[in-house]
Amino acid sequence: MEEKSHLFYQSRQPRPFLDYAEGIYMFDQSGKRYIDGSSGAMVSNIGHSNPNVLAAMKAQMDKSTFGYRLHFRTEPSEALATKVAGLMPGDLDRVFFVSGGSEAVESAIKLARQYAITQGEAGRWKVISRFPSYHGSTLGALALTGYDPLARPFDPMMRDMPKIAAPVCYLDRDNLSDEQRGLKYAELLRDEIIAQGPETVLAFVMEPIGGASTGALVAPDSYYARIREICDEFGILLIYDEVMTGVGRTGAFLAADHWGIIPDLVAMSKGFAAGYAPLGAVVARQSMVEALLDAGGFLHGYTYAGNPLACAAGVAVLDEMERLGLIDNCATMGEVLKARLEALMDRYPFIGDVRGKGLLLAFELVSDRETMEPLPAELNAYLDLVEMAYQRGLIIYSRRTRGGIKGDHFLVCPPLIVTKEQIDDIMTILIDSLDAFAAKHALPVNAS
Repeated sequence: MEEKSHLFYQSRQPRPFLDYAEGIYMFDQSGKRYIDGSSGAMVSNIGHSNPNVLAAMKAQMDKSTFGYRLHFRTEPSEALATKVAGLMPGDLDRVFFVSGGSEAVESAIKLARQYAITQGEAGRWKVISRFPSYHGSTLGALALTGYDPLARPFDPMMRDMPKIAAPVCYLDRDNLSDEQRGLKYAELLRDEIIAQGPETVLAFVMEPIGGASTGALVAPDSYYARIREICDEFGILLIYDEVMTGVGRTGAFLAADHWGIIPDLVAMSKGFAAGYAPLGAVVARQSMVEALLDAGGFLHGYTYAGNPLACAAGVAVLDEMERLGLIDNCATMGEVLKARLEALMDRYPFIGDVRGKGLLLAFELVSDRETMEPLPAELNAYLDLVEMAYQRGLIIYSRRTRGGIKGDHFLVCPPLIVTKEQIDDIMTILIDSLDAFAAKHALPVNAS
C-alpha cells in the first residue's frame, strides 16, 4: 500500500522517490535510471550535481544564505549582475533578480508600466501577446498566456490581454514563401495595435522560440526584424520572454542573438541557475531604470530577490557553461538530435513536424501529415507517450499543441552537456516508446 502523502501538485500521477542525480541521469530509490531528456522542465542546462557549482554554493553557505536586498549588497548578486550585463545585446545592462519565470515576466510588465508612467504615457497599459503561448502562472503573467486550460478558469479574476496568432507557419497551406509568411504573421501585431488604439498599448511580449505551449516553434527569419520595426513605429516596448530559451538552450546565450534583435526587456529563469537554486531575472536598459529610480523607485519586489546563495549558484553555472563550452556543444548536439528526430518521420507517418533550435526541440503527432489534423483528443497522446517513455527510463515533456485543447507535441531537450552517445541512448528508448504507442493505438509504422 502506497504511503500517504501530504503533498499535492497537478495530478494523482504516481512517481517514485528521487534518490540522486548526476549528469543527464536521475535515479529513483529502487536504483532505476532515467535519462533526463527534458532537463526537468527545460531547466537543468548543465546537468545534475556539477561539483564546481555545488562547491561554490557550499562556500557561500559558509558565509551567508540570506541578505535582504534593502539592507545589504552582496558580492554574488553584484558579480552575477555584472556577468549577465556583459552577455546581453545592445545596452541592456541593468538586472533585477527574481526567483522564477513567472516572477520574471510579472516583473517585466510591471517595469514596463511604471516606465510608461514616468514618460507621461499613463494611458498605455495593454500588453499584446500571442496565442498559443505560455508566460507564467501568476495572474499577471497568466493574462498574457494563450493556453486555455490554464487561463480560462481564472478569467473573472484577471484582466485578459489582447492576443495575436503565434506564427504557426508549419500549419499553413498557401503559396507564400517562408519570408512572406513571417511578414504576414508580424503584420498581425500592427493590425492589433491599431485596433486597440496605439496610445493604449504598452508592450508586446513574445517567446522568441516557442516553449511548452507551441513546442519549440521557430518563426521565419523575417518575422523577428519586422516585429521590432512595428514596436518602434508605435513606441511600444518589446519584451522577450527568454525564460526557457535563454542562457544557452538554443545554441546562443539568448535566442534573440540568432536574429540580432535587441529587445527592450528580457525575462530569464530556468537554465539561469540550472536547477541548483530558484533564480530568474529581468534585464532592462539603464535609461529605463534611471527613470524609475528618479520617480521614486521600482514599486515591486520579492523577498528572495538577489538571494546570495541563488546568485552564487548562478555565477557558478555561467562559469561552468563557459568552461565546458556548452553553448557550442548545444548548437552541435542540437543539429545531431534534430536530424535524428527528423529521421523518425520516415518510420512514423503520424509524426507531422519536427522543429526547434539548439537543444530546444520538439516533434508533433498528427492524424494526417498533409492536413496536419491532430490525433483524436480522446487518445490523450500527449500523456500516453510520455508515460510510456518514463516507464522505459526516458523523461520527455509534452503539452497540447493547439491552445491546450487538442494536438500533441513532445519536447526533447536534454542538458547541454549531452554527448552523441547519449543521444543514441535517448533515441533507442524513444523509438521503443513510439513503437509501443503505435501498437496500442493501431497507428501505422513503416519498415526501417
